[in-house]
Amino acid sequence: MSSSSIHRAIEAVWRMESARIIASLARMLRDVGLAEELAQDALVTALERWPETGVPDNPAAWLMAAAKNRALDRLRRAQMLVRKHEELGRELEIEQELAPTEFDVKLAGDVVENIDDDLLRLVFISCHPVLSPDARVALTLRLLGGLTTDEIARAFLVPEPTVAQRIVRAKRTLSEARVPFEVPQAAELASRTASVLGVIYLIFNEGYSATAGDDWMRPTLCDEALRLGRILAELVPQNAEVHGLVALMEIQASRSRARLGPSGEPVLLLEQNRTRWDQLLIRRGFAALQRAEELGGAFGPYALQAAIAACHARALTAGDTDWQRIAALYDALSQLAPSPVVELNRAVALAMAFGPAVGLELADELMAEPSLKSYHLLPSVRADLLAKLGRNDEARLEFERAASLTRNLRERELLLGRAQACIANS
Repeated sequence: MSSSSIHRAIEAVWRMESARIIASLARMLRDVGLAEELAQDALVTALERWPETGVPDNPAAWLMAAAKNRALDRLRRAQMLVRKHEELGRELEIEQELAPTEFDVKLAGDVVENIDDDLLRLVFISCHPVLSPDARVALTLRLLGGLTTDEIARAFLVPEPTVAQRIVRAKRTLSEARVPFEVPQAAELASRTASVLGVIYLIFNEGYSATAGDDWMRPTLCDEALRLGRILAELVPQNAEVHGLVALMEIQASRSRARLGPSGEPVLLLEQNRTRWDQLLIRRGFAALQRAEELGGAFGPYALQAAIAACHARALTAGDTDWQRIAALYDALSQLAPSPVVELNRAVALAMAFGPAVGLELADELMAEPSLKSYHLLPSVRADLLAKLGRNDEARLEFERAASLTRNLRERELLLGRAQACIANS
């Protein structure tokens, strides 16, 4: 195997296994920053040795063992310095857990039995409320997604030093706040889970509709969010909202190929070639939504949004869409999780179900909402509804206003093109 092939193999194994390795080390060391550092050391060792020795039969176990040996060495050195009896007892406990440590295929049985628990703990730490939203996203992509600071920076169009600082500050904050490496107690589990889901959904949305830059989509972020959601669904299989979020992302991601034209230009939902929708992702989304239903109880916000996405996925053509059901689902969503953005989406659904005048009435009411003052989709929706009502001059002005508010080049071009169409239709 060539050196370049080995390096690609190492990168692939690292992307898949780094979160589990870091999670296992963090449980031992009670320090996420140190755990990542030692895991990276193991990666460097692999990069040095594998081109000479070849890729091990079980590369994941090799990396795990190499990282755990480093953790054990670090603990031993610390114990020699402080000579605390309780730490010596901890060393014996860890030694029993780590044996044997030879780097061969037999190490497959040496993976910690509660590795899923470790991974779940890492999920909750990365998304801890003590961190700012930006820090949660950066740390989650770093520790759980295995992305480099450069990859995260490019994905969110921010300088690499900014991302690096966010990650460093996040680790320091977790350490200074003495955040325990554990799954939250039952009393706070629901709220903490909501924080985790919110981070994953934020990552997905930024990939699905980029807020800024030259590209309308950033597929890497969608893929990472989906991967994290699927992992979480395996770790907490009894949580209906986790399955609801996975269902929503699977179905939304199924449209990715159809959302872009030949030159990367946006293609709106009603104009998409539905034969290009990924049927495997749709089936996976339906299955996740069914799991959410089978767990019983009323749908949460993510499951309701997944049910809306499922309505679109079931329609063979745009004309087959059950807009009245979608409007009803948005009614339920606005009651459960009221927000101006939900109301704006409800306005679109009402317009499709009962006519543009009905939707425009609600959209007009939202003009007074302070949080939507710079939200480009409000004038975009109003423009679309005004155009459907034949009020093309007003529609053109709204499309132009929407174009001035968006920071995404592709979306700006789309909106200006629609403004020009209004002139032609006047």
